[in-house]
Amino acid sequence: MFGKILDRLLQNGLSDLIRSGQLSVVTASGRTLVFGDGSGAPLRVRFTDALAQWGFMTDPELKLGELYTDGRLLPEQGSIYDFLALVLGNVRAAPQVRPNLLARAANWLRFSTRRLRQRNTARRAKSNVAHHYDLGDELYSLFLDDDWQYSCAYFETPGQSLEQAQLAKKRHIAAKLLLQPGQRVLDIGCGWGGLALYLAQTAGAGSVLGVTLSEEQLATARRRLAQGALDGTVEFRLCDYRDLDDRFDRIVSVGMFEHVGLAYYDAYFQHCRRLLRPDGVMLLHTIGCTGVPSQANPWLDKYIFPGGYLPTLSELTPAIERSGLMVTDIEVLRLHYAETLLHWRQRFMQRRDEVVRLYDERFCLMWEFYLAFCEAAFRYEDVVVFQVQLSVRTETAPLTRNYIAEREQALRSLE
Repeated sequence: MFGKILDRLLQNGLSDLIRSGQLSVVTASGRTLVFGDGSGAPLRVRFTDALAQWGFMTDPELKLGELYTDGRLLPEQGSIYDFLALVLGNVRAAPQVRPNLLARAANWLRFSTRRLRQRNTARRAKSNVAHHYDLGDELYSLFLDDDWQYSCAYFETPGQSLEQAQLAKKRHIAAKLLLQPGQRVLDIGCGWGGLALYLAQTAGAGSVLGVTLSEEQLATARRRLAQGALDGTVEFRLCDYRDLDDRFDRIVSVGMFEHVGLAYYDAYFQHCRRLLRPDGVMLLHTIGCTGVPSQANPWLDKYIFPGGYLPTLSELTPAIERSGLMVTDIEVLRLHYAETLLHWRQRFMQRRDEVVRLYDERFCLMWEFYLAFCEAAFRYEDVVVFQVQLSVRTETAPLTRNYIAEREQALRSLE
């Protein structure tokens, strides 16, 4: 009886949502439910037990990733990415279809407590960074480009390689920084050091300070620096940006702001304002959302990026305004991260056996889901990348955007 009730609930819930595609769901009781209009490649998934099926229906945003990682939701035809793309594509096509009452209640509770859960103090921020970025360089070497860029690439043309697109991203950022020879640059959240090295080697920075909270990233960045010939131009430091007390001509932050936490936006921009010289320029590159403020995806928050949050512009700009900084340019990179994640996911899957040997099968399933879910979210949800250029003075940046292409062309000739 319980199995029949679960199947009926699943049938009713997914019938309203899955209007296109071909999806077969084998329930825990062994019944096969069919959804969609029959278009596209057929997909089939199976629930191994009744509690897995119940969890999917009552809290899909958290439970879907857990069930896949635990082997309780099994794709039997098609991949987990195919399933996620089908579901999120149908969600986008039918925004009027609301989750059931239990799922809405779980989301409401997360939204109401989001500031409390994002208490990213200096100590907690370091712990959150270590959770993801200190997993071992050998893992990241399996799927990143040869410059270890772990953020959204910039695809200038169709078919561009990941290496070319990541180089284009660095070039695009450097152009927007309006770097002058000899200027001092701060890179907040410098990762493995690739952007800092580019700004010094190619873009003409006088000095670059890169700060990170990841001990493994720091070690790799310093090792890369030692292999070059930059004569003290670049320094990498294990440091929270809040502990800095200096002045810089330029500040850049790529893929770090997502870890700041909503409650710390004012502190972040106010401190950047103190660090930036009066004629300075800052470039913030962050994942964000084009919709209304929401909460972090609970599965990503729990397993991949604890303390993370994706802002909307309506959450970013008030904190910028209160800091005394001025927005001089905003660019929204749409689908660039979806293409980046496609490259990462394909490379990851090509070397899946090596990931299993490094960790175990469960870790591999978790990261498969992470890469697949993020790619699908960038393709079908309101997730994008914002590049926000900031200054103190209104006349610091040129009055038109022609300078970006001009500076990019000049940098190409130097690469």
